[in-house]
Amino acid sequence: MALQLGDTVPNFTQQSSDGEINFYDWAGDSWVVLFSHPADYTPVCTTELGSVSKLKPDFDKRGVKVIALSVDNADSHSGWINDINETQGTTVNYPILADADKSVSDLYGMIHPNANAKVTVRTVFVIDPQKKLRLTITYPPSTGRNFYEILRVIDSLQLTDNYSVATPVDWKDGEDVVVAPTIPTEEAKERFPKGVTEIKPYLRMTPQPNK
Repeated sequence: MALQLGDTVPNFTQQSSDGEINFYDWAGDSWVVLFSHPADYTPVCTTELGSVSKLKPDFDKRGVKVIALSVDNADSHSGWINDINETQGTTVNYPILADADKSVSDLYGMIHPNANAKVTVRTVFVIDPQKKLRLTITYPPSTGRNFYEILRVIDSLQLTDNYSVATPVDWKDGEDVVVAPTIPTEEAKERFPKGVTEIKPYLRMTPQPNK
């Protein structure tokens, strides 16, 4: 069965561009972004891996580890990394899992039988420190991923895990948030001293509480 939100993601041990990785041990108590690729030396994926290298400091400051997967072996990854570094003007600074046997792709439900199995390993997984799956996005091979959106979602998850709020459409870190509907307005005004604006009884906004 495919992994669903809230599931504990399965552990695995697999070779990578940085040697053998036991996923749970490698993840430790960090958030993790695992993003997958159908093959090495693919053009869209080359741009994505380069982008994540450049954004790694943004993931680091959020306590997030990044790890890629591609369904080729570690030797192939080494050559591809050289191309990524050259063409994207960066240095790949995170591991790329080798999944030539597709064991991780199958374990995480990345292969879609009604599409071309060779190009369907295109999923992003956001995993929290308790190894719970918090987000999945599966992309078609022709569309490059937006990792700024992944960072935005992580900001939202980390905020809403700690405060009784939700984030509205197109929210970015620092903007107003939605008061959880389970909190009565009078109680909300006490819990959120920066102020609560009642637009509708079910739609109350407050400044981001940790800013």
